[in-house]
Amino acid sequence: MVSGTLLAALAATGTLLLAAGFALGRLAGRRGGRDGLDFGTPVERATFHTLHTASLAAPPLRAGLTEETARKAARRLRPLLGTEALALTDRTAVLAWDGPGGAHHTEQVMERVAEVLDSGRGQSVRAECAAPGCPLRWAVIAPLTGEEGVLGALVAHGSHESAVLVRAATEVARWVSVQLELAELDRSRTRLIEAEIRALRAQISPHFIYNSLAAIASFVRTDPERARELLLEFADFTRYSFRRHGDFAQLADELRSIEQYLALAGARFGDRLQVTLQIAPEVLPVTLPFLCLQPLVENAVKHGLEDSRKTCRITIAAQDAGAEAVVTIEDDGVGMDPDALRSVLAGERPRSSGIGLPNVDERLRQVYGDDYGLVVETGVDAGMKVTVRVPKYRAGVHRDTP
Repeated sequence: MVSGTLLAALAATGTLLLAAGFALGRLAGRRGGRDGLDFGTPVERATFHTLHTASLAAPPLRAGLTEETARKAARRLRPLLGTEALALTDRTAVLAWDGPGGAHHTEQVMERVAEVLDSGRGQSVRAECAAPGCPLRWAVIAPLTGEEGVLGALVAHGSHESAVLVRAATEVARWVSVQLELAELDRSRTRLIEAEIRALRAQISPHFIYNSLAAIASFVRTDPERARELLLEFADFTRYSFRRHGDFAQLADELRSIEQYLALAGARFGDRLQVTLQIAPEVLPVTLPFLCLQPLVENAVKHGLEDSRKTCRITIAAQDAGAEAVVTIEDDGVGMDPDALRSVLAGERPRSSGIGLPNVDERLRQVYGDDYGLVVETGVDAGMKVTVRVPKYRAGVHRDTP
């Protein structure tokens, strides 16, 4: 589905450049070098103006079809088409009108749009207007489509019938539809990440909370001060894990939550749990996906202690690697068969410990690309080392404030 969308985007953009490029060619030719920029031939200059205008219209549309985004996009799309007026609608109303005539054409437009919504096919119609001096005599109505069918329409008004306007408006509507499909993909990705975080929280809550409270209860009579400290750690840990804002967090916050988790685990396992932290201060402000390290530490504790009777040594290191921050979590526990691990990460088989490793691997790849998935070194009775690399800066990755 994604490949089809990308191909549609390329096709729509290419056709758009041809349609709008020729439409703007004469204008660019008349301007010549007065803009202070020399882009060569008139067609080259027209192509530049078309690309520039399209780039300004795209960001609002990538947020979906609303009154605000339609208004911002319409004022860019009308100059692109060179029409007297342009409207963007959803299935029920005109969301934005750029140009003259909106006051007395809106009702008529929605009557025509209703026919396009039902048929899914564009129309070229005469604009019946009794207003004196109104330049809007002809309209091209092109459907805007998305994953769920026809979402609305683009309506381009002109002073006379024009085959060029029909073609150009149709191609611009296709380009707008691609932006709306990409917006839906963005929303789907956000919903997926939110669902995965909810799944992680569900994984944390029953098993860990029960064991933590049981460990705290064991200190209430024998060591009340430690019980109090552990309760505060438990409160901070759960408050952070179940927070409701943001998909990202600073490394410092993630490590603090991990320290609280290990303090609670230490209360349960005692001297069997030995932890070493090696943290470079310069990487503490780095932003990364929320709750992407904690499941890895939980995995180390489980396979180092719960699945073994021996002492478990866990080393957590965060290092500066130029443009990246590198975090490693290593344990000397029971390890895992590499082939079985590959099946787990590929989603081909379930794992008794839950969804931690595949969840984190998938979220890292979604945010940073396939080059940033987990690197896991393990073997049966050989422990496990998990490496996470994240760029220090990536557009769109930032810590939200509550």
